[in-house]
Amino acid sequence: MTKLEGKVAVITGGNSGIGLATAQRFVAEGAYVYITGRRQGLLDEAVKQIGRNITGVQSDISNLADLDRLYTTVKQRHDHIDILFANAGGGELVALEAITEAHFDQTINTNVKGTLFTVQKALPLLRDGGSVILTGSTTSITGIEALSVYSAAKAAVRSFARSWILDLRARQIRVNAISPGPTNTPGLNGLVQTEEEREQLLTHFASIVPLGRLGDPDEIAKAAVFLASDESSFVNGIELFVDGGQAQI
Repeated sequence: MTKLEGKVAVITGGNSGIGLATAQRFVAEGAYVYITGRRQGLLDEAVKQIGRNITGVQSDISNLADLDRLYTTVKQRHDHIDILFANAGGGELVALEAITEAHFDQTINTNVKGTLFTVQKALPLLRDGGSVILTGSTTSITGIEALSVYSAAKAAVRSFARSWILDLRARQIRVNAISPGPTNTPGLNGLVQTEEEREQLLTHFASIVPLGRLGDPDEIAKAAVFLASDESSFVNGIELFVDGGQAQI
């Protein structure tokens, strides 16, 4: 028996990086998975790569109409959700003196507003006893130069988990946050423009991890499987750091 046999899962930001690796793991463990992404081309590639028990729905989580369309699609094909991985998010390097209103709004809308309404709008479909997983970040407690708005947004996401376990206790829905450390994803690589900058950035991040390397998206995905499955049935409201020890020093 696989760990997620017969479960229905939704993963936002599932067309690349941690989301894609988790979708692959969830399908391998027996789940049917819906993934979202803003770019249709990448979404189509991800669906093709996984190959079975997968549906891609193009959407931007900061757009509430897109979320409505996502859940309408799920309801038409499956009448419930067992696992919700509110994973979509992102940020960019902007020093304090260069922060603009547009940067602030985009970062908060994607990471905070998007996460909030991803979960809220899923509630009518979420089964009692289901699992909700939120993607946080080690930056919420460690601080990273030029990532202050993103770091604050991820601190808000972590706070959601603490409150929502109380809001949802009558339905026995578990809510946990998973906080990756520096992980080799397109999002991390996209923080800089040139290959030289990218090499410097990745070397720096690897140097601050006690294990001396970046994480692999599949390492985060394996932790997500744990939080999604019955193996974590008494785990609720935690922040699970998957960071090679970076946030612990």
